[in-house]
Amino acid sequence: MASVPISSLCLLTQRKLSCVGFSYGVYYNLESNGFSSVKKNRGISICRAASSSSSSSSSSVVFRDLDADDFRHPLDKQNTLLLRAIPGLNEIGKALLGSMTEQVMLLENIGTSVLVSKNQLSELHQLMTEAAAILNLEAPDLYVRQSPVPNAYTLAISGKKPFVVVHTSLVELLTRKELQAVLAHELGHLKCDHGVWLTFANILTLGAYTVPGLGRLIAQTLEEQLFRWLRAAELTCDRAALLVAQDPKVVISVLMKLAGGSPSIADQLNVDAFLEQARSYDKASSSPIGWYIRNAQTRQLSHPLPVLRAREIDEWSRSQEYRTLLQRAIQMNVVQNV
Repeated sequence: MASVPISSLCLLTQRKLSCVGFSYGVYYNLESNGFSSVKKNRGISICRAASSSSSSSSSSVVFRDLDADDFRHPLDKQNTLLLRAIPGLNEIGKALLGSMTEQVMLLENIGTSVLVSKNQLSELHQLMTEAAAILNLEAPDLYVRQSPVPNAYTLAISGKKPFVVVHTSLVELLTRKELQAVLAHELGHLKCDHGVWLTFANILTLGAYTVPGLGRLIAQTLEEQLFRWLRAAELTCDRAALLVAQDPKVVISVLMKLAGGSPSIADQLNVDAFLEQARSYDKASSSPIGWYIRNAQTRQLSHPLPVLRAREIDEWSRSQEYRTLLQRAIQMNVVQNV
């Protein structure tokens, strides 16, 4: 869920905060070739790393040799190609986001959070380790940060190990399986090398607006395409969440709770009713006027509407593509016993 952590980036991204209030995860990396510090694990060792705790689910499967394109959403692929065709985009980002920005983001997040480890919030550590193993990815560091705003985000500073931050209110709102789905969504950004484009979507356009004359023209030209891509990237990462949760209702429940949940009413929420709400939104927006309103409602958002994300993950969970991925997977408990 790629929204900007409000306390650390508010001076840089005030213009965008209203667009991403309920969502999760911003991802930051200035290396144009993706995450050089993120390693993809191969073979059985990743499963053994995830099996150190008795809380590992015996029904989970791991995706050996999983590639990002195995689950990348078609709109993500399409819009990534369009962004890559824009000359000089990576160079612009590097010029706007220098070492000072890196240090602000790094120190603000590390200095105000609790680092999760085997000896500190070990249950959350296990959730992250297992999710990374399932997605065939090296686990980043995980921090828990005190905040009343349910949120999670990923940061990757050039040359440093990436880390994920989750807010305490999100931990309180979600079940452990739902929280693991959120962590998997964040891992999806790492797996798919979304860093450069997510950074641009949250910061570049604002920075470009400060350049006299041509800067505003550049920003206005890029903004719509960047946000269109970002919404598609979120659909990809929801798929990563499903690959880890292996139950669409878990992922849909996360979206439902972020849209209108609280700890006191969480046990009264109904996933099937939320999916019916998604279908009613599709029906209401199918007319020409409805289509226009829907387009106006979403074009400046960094994320798709939660009901649309729920519908997308429900449909993908019943697709041949998803079933084929599951057929390629290996039972985690079988690999653990090797």
